[in-house]
Amino acid sequence: MTDRMSGTPKPEKRSTRSNLKVAVSMASIAVGMVGVSYAAVPLYQLFCQVTGYGGTTQRAERAPDTILERTITVRFDANVSRGMGWKFRPVQRKQVLKIGESALAYYEAENPTGRRITGTSSFNVSPQAAGVYFSKVECFCFTEQTLEPGARVEMPVTYFIDPEIMNDPVARKFREITLSYTFFPVKESAKVAAGKGTPKRDGT
Repeated sequence: MTDRMSGTPKPEKRSTRSNLKVAVSMASIAVGMVGVSYAAVPLYQLFCQVTGYGGTTQRAERAPDTILERTITVRFDANVSRGMGWKFRPVQRKQVLKIGESALAYYEAENPTGRRITGTSSFNVSPQAAGVYFSKVECFCFTEQTLEPGARVEMPVTYFIDPEIMNDPVARKFREITLSYTFFPVKESAKVAAGKGTPKRDGT
């Protein structure tokens, strides 16, 4: 509707159109934010894997040719989520190895329940700055693990500490690194990736 004298839209019409534009713009922003939120988790995981941020370990095809005389102690930690049902522990509590040397460690998982359970693990190392130098060649964490009722299995981890750690003014001071795993039921993995999981230490 227009003003008969000027032929221009009445103020209330202009206001309605302006509000409609604002609503459409806000709806577009909301849709975009939803899209970004769905992409955020895999992008964040990729970022962590590349940079070692948050103590995320690296993956390598093989250990380096260079082995230094400097040694470092690696400690092992195991956790399960409250809904997992497994018993999960490191077979060895610690290993002492040379930087650049390939090492083999084992974790043990047992399913004491009466149902089949498939799990997936998250992992990190501490101090967090060591993550970019802690590389895995083989690891059970790369695939889902399924245990039948009453089954027990030992799961290997082949790893090394990259000699490049000696070029890092902070990380080169580390004498100990802790490798930690937390197992979750597969159905909970999405919640864990989104930071909503609640892990607990095995046996608690």
